[in-house]
Amino acid sequence: MTSLTGPSRPAAAGDADSLVVFLHGYGADGGDLIGLAEPLAPHLPNTRFEAPDAPQRCVNNPFGYQWFPIPWLDGTAEAEAAVAAGAAFEALDAWLDGQARQTPAGRTVLVGFSQGTMMALHVGLRRPVAFAGIVGFSGRLLEPQALAAEIAARPPVLLVHGDQDPMVPFASMAEAERVLKAAGVETATHVSRGVGHGIAPDGLGLALGFIRRCLGIER
Repeated sequence: MTSLTGPSRPAAAGDADSLVVFLHGYGADGGDLIGLAEPLAPHLPNTRFEAPDAPQRCVNNPFGYQWFPIPWLDGTAEAEAAVAAGAAFEALDAWLDGQARQTPAGRTVLVGFSQGTMMALHVGLRRPVAFAGIVGFSGRLLEPQALAAEIAARPPVLLVHGDQDPMVPFASMAEAERVLKAAGVETATHVSRGVGHGIAPDGLGLALGFIRRCLGIER
């Protein structure tokens, strides 16, 4: 099984009692999101940050990574993409097991962007122990029809999506919210007005407040 690696940032205060995991999008890498630790760290002084690279080089961008191929973007066969996704779920699950030996799940928040959001929701809701929370930017819920039967953990979820997103349909957020709530997951959503496929300051600010609440950090 592929072992994930990627950039990290230690807790600003030195000793870490919590963890934020950034999961990047298709064609990017951990370095694409670890920079978010810069504005977040002063408000999360005892939190360390990890941003693993996905396990495969991206078909469309050999300088970046993908969690799994996207057939309509790169021409990969559906069956091949499904196998790759299964392997990515297993790789992330194993990597999270390793992180849990240092920081417990209840003190860990997953933050995904685009394909990273798909990974965070799919894997995070099937873990035996719930994370403190999951933040998903500009993503969607994979295999929504399977969630009710497969869900094992119900951490609170915050979904943020730009209403001008040309890559992942804005309607994906409402669909995910509906399915998550039906499965008993506390779910909040936010629309970033006029924003495309990206993370805007309003969404990042809401995510920071959500993370602090999930970790029990007083304002």
